[in-house]
Amino acid sequence: MHKPVKYAEKLATYAASAAWTVFDTVNRIGRNPSFTPRWSDQPLLKSWEKQKPPLGWPRETDSLCPKCVPAIRKQILDGELPVEVLRREKVGEIKAQIVQRDGKILMVKECPTHGRFEDVMSIDPAFYAHIEKVFPGRDIRAHNDEKLHDHGSSTVTHGRGSVLTIDLTNRCNMMCDPCFMDANQVGFVHELSWEEIKTLLDNAISIKPRRQMSVQFSGGEPTLSPYFLDAVRYARQVGYNSVQAATNGIEFAKSPEFCKQAAEAGLRYAYLQFDGIGNAANSHRHVGNLFDVKLRAIENLWSNGVDIVPVITLVNGVNNEQVGRIVQFALDNPKRIPFLSFQPVSFTGRDEEVTDERRQAQRYTLSHLAHDVKKQTGLGEPARDWFPISFMSTFSDWSDLVKGPAADWGQLSCGCHPNCGVGMGVMVDKETKEARPVTQFLNADRLAEDVKRVNDAARGKWLSVFGMALAVIRNYDPFQSPTHLRLTDLLKKFDKTFGATGRNYGRVDATRTRSDIDLRRADRWNFLFIAGMWFQDLFNYDFRRTEQCIIPYATQEGEISFCAYNTGIGWRNIVEKMHMTATLTKWYEERGRHEIFAGNKEVPLASAGHSMVLREGIVTLEEQKDLDRLGIAKTARDEKLRARDDRRMATLYRQHVLKEQPATELVKIQRAEEREEVGTFGD
Repeated sequence: MHKPVKYAEKLATYAASAAWTVFDTVNRIGRNPSFTPRWSDQPLLKSWEKQKPPLGWPRETDSLCPKCVPAIRKQILDGELPVEVLRREKVGEIKAQIVQRDGKILMVKECPTHGRFEDVMSIDPAFYAHIEKVFPGRDIRAHNDEKLHDHGSSTVTHGRGSVLTIDLTNRCNMMCDPCFMDANQVGFVHELSWEEIKTLLDNAISIKPRRQMSVQFSGGEPTLSPYFLDAVRYARQVGYNSVQAATNGIEFAKSPEFCKQAAEAGLRYAYLQFDGIGNAANSHRHVGNLFDVKLRAIENLWSNGVDIVPVITLVNGVNNEQVGRIVQFALDNPKRIPFLSFQPVSFTGRDEEVTDERRQAQRYTLSHLAHDVKKQTGLGEPARDWFPISFMSTFSDWSDLVKGPAADWGQLSCGCHPNCGVGMGVMVDKETKEARPVTQFLNADRLAEDVKRVNDAARGKWLSVFGMALAVIRNYDPFQSPTHLRLTDLLKKFDKTFGATGRNYGRVDATRTRSDIDLRRADRWNFLFIAGMWFQDLFNYDFRRTEQCIIPYATQEGEISFCAYNTGIGWRNIVEKMHMTATLTKWYEERGRHEIFAGNKEVPLASAGHSMVLREGIVTLEEQKDLDRLGIAKTARDEKLRARDDRRMATLYRQHVLKEQPATELVKIQRAEEREEVGTFGD
């Protein structure tokens, strides 16, 4: 039985539908031209002006050969080829076909030298089609960006992005598999100086369109940089409202005082590495008490005003069974967890030479994620409740329109390719913990079409606000919404997100105080966003995704797409080598070694206490065994060890059965083993 207010709200939706018909008819007459805001030299785009890459299937795109690229990169690193070749030529590029076969979407490509490669893009064509269908189009083309966007085929060409990533150091206090950046393993230290950090942040605000972005300090482990707190403080100073740290949480767990200092410097979010619920679910990271570290980091950070985003690298057969447990953990702790970032594995860094057998067994896609959330929690329908992250750009366009031409910054806009990232919004009652997918009670497809009409008319602020309110109300179904959610709560949530009316929900800019943080947290409703961001590797690389990347890396060689930097041609290896701070030997001589937690070593914690809710049965007591049962290696290190054992057995066979005397080869194997051990745990 629904409450009387729900019936009153239903009547309001009927009235809004009738009013919308009149409003929309009048609004489409004599639409205004788009204005050019202060933060752009180009006008806002009408919906029909937005460009889209080729979508659907079958289709052809530009990709890379997984064998040619590492060889070319090595030539550049060895000085046999100049870096300029990446800007002038299409090195390693081959054509790829996106096709449907056997109920899956595949990328198929063939290199004249290395033959055929094939990989899975989606296990659900209907999900894939829905994600591409609702893609609203690219953002304004980047301009005033020639100095920072000059990377040949890998150049970012559209929009400003939404997360500017700055690696403060390649040093790390863990030794993980997988690790897309191969931290602690490259034989040298690449660590930004204070002047370099300031230069990268100053450069970032020169590009137009100048939109608000999250600035994420990463690594390695960014908290190892002596300039971490200064960098956070300076990012806020130059105008960025959302400053983040991509962290394993160790330093934050060890020191509440460090958390306080970070919060006072302006840290708003901690993107916390988080692989599962329980120490067993994190055991593949080889830190004995890693889950205890995560809980303590959350406790210390949240109590000091920093919000937490668990970031989960998903590997099929390693931790895919944790999806539902992690979602449930967030639902049980709605005051602490506003966002989940699932990241399907990218076979790069230490995993670039992955065997076909392991790649096929461990491959995990965005469609896997949507289905696992449904199967493991019962939440959401993949082809109804999941949308590309770029779907939100229509609402960002509305915010840009409402804030007018005098605004200094554009609204944050996630204009990435629909195959890059997806998400599902879940409205969670912080008091009762009741949860419903937002698109269960809000017709998102039609709402976006309505908002496009409001945007295209380009009326003044309050007419645009009125149009948005009508669109929200008419697409709302109160009978499907959470019990205590009111229509006014939903309208306030939109206003709080986009800052349209000027009402104070707690400031987020550089003047933010602890009172502002508490005011924003006082909202009864948590819009839990369950996101999936799938970074590319050489087996599924698509340049149509790279050119509209929303996560550029700020480097000494300009701002480079996340995938072009970490995967693709591998700009990271090249940039870090070009701007190397010191060899490991020299660094250790001058500054000593930092502590590394590996080999199941435990992190010393002053306290392991926490106030998080851990419901009975959610904590994993043993690691996932799927790959063990199949006899498939879990990590690059496991593969190396197996290959070494195979070589040893072959050598012993020749020695004892064939009566050969390969003593020299045995010595070489033993020395190689010793080098591997030192390389893994000694740096």
